[in-house]
Amino acid sequence: MAITIKDVAKQAEVSPATVSRVIADNPRISEKTKQKVRETMERLGYYPNFQARNLVAQKTRTIGIIMANSTTLAFQNPFFPEVLRGISVSAHHSQYGLYLSTGATEEEIYDEVVAMHQGKQVDGIILLYSRVGDRIMDYLMESGLPFSVVGRPHTNADAVSYVDNDNVGITKHVMSYLVGLGHKRIAFIAGGMDFVVSLDRLKGYEESLDESGITFDAQYIVNQDDMQKDGKQAIGRLFELAEPPTAIVTHDDLVAYEVIGYLEDLQIRVPEDVSIIGFNNHALSKHLKPPLCSVDICIYELGFEAANLLLEKITDEKAAPRQITVSSRLIERGSCQGR
Repeated sequence: MAITIKDVAKQAEVSPATVSRVIADNPRISEKTKQKVRETMERLGYYPNFQARNLVAQKTRTIGIIMANSTTLAFQNPFFPEVLRGISVSAHHSQYGLYLSTGATEEEIYDEVVAMHQGKQVDGIILLYSRVGDRIMDYLMESGLPFSVVGRPHTNADAVSYVDNDNVGITKHVMSYLVGLGHKRIAFIAGGMDFVVSLDRLKGYEESLDESGITFDAQYIVNQDDMQKDGKQAIGRLFELAEPPTAIVTHDDLVAYEVIGYLEDLQIRVPEDVSIIGFNNHALSKHLKPPLCSVDICIYELGFEAANLLLEKITDEKAAPRQITVSSRLIERGSCQGR
């Protein structure tokens, strides 16, 4: 025989209404009472019928998670499981589930977002990226559906709740570190220029060169298209220059791993011949030989705060947009040395 709210109420010595309020995490119920009721629920094996409760409240208790690419591609990058871990912890605390986008193309993902909204499949959405001229973000701005973003929106940033790192500032810090080691010829392996994070890091790179009195040289920039077309050839061209780089900054540790492989093929040693720094501080980076110098952008915290911002908007439709900057730091390891 199924355990009911009345059974829980009797055992916990409270009213059925109080049990319902505890299930809803009503702030008017004391933490002591909540703990007692929850312990009783667990002891009796009572599981609330959230579906019925959500129908009454016209809520799904579900958050939509939108990636820039399909889940197949996204999960090849350790960034996404870690940011989802942060989101999951916040969502679980508020008893929300997650709905991941599964579209394989930008058009399919857009259609999925429209379906999520119009089909009332989710209470809000988290965008795990910020792209220039993104029609999905434009749609969300117009739809009224609560949403938050991991990354600074390219336009109307003050009108959006988002969490980001200071990507300009941390890139300048990375460059200053390399300049301090005696490097003046520093290459930059950029991410996609339709993403705001890539634009910000390139800006930090250029500003640092200017502040250090080093002339910007476009020959030291390798764009994402070149890397995807033929990464080995793109890196080879850098070292065919009359003055090849003595240091390389890559927009992601995964790209740094790829570059190190090409350098080995070219018989160019790290860090003896060239220093290299990545971003995101993936778990594998400290185990490379030599260990990779990388920027820890606190991926978990980015996800956790993005979920908090969204839940804030879901709970209070009138809540003003908030912007959070998560700290980042350079992790010095053996892939860099002085000249």
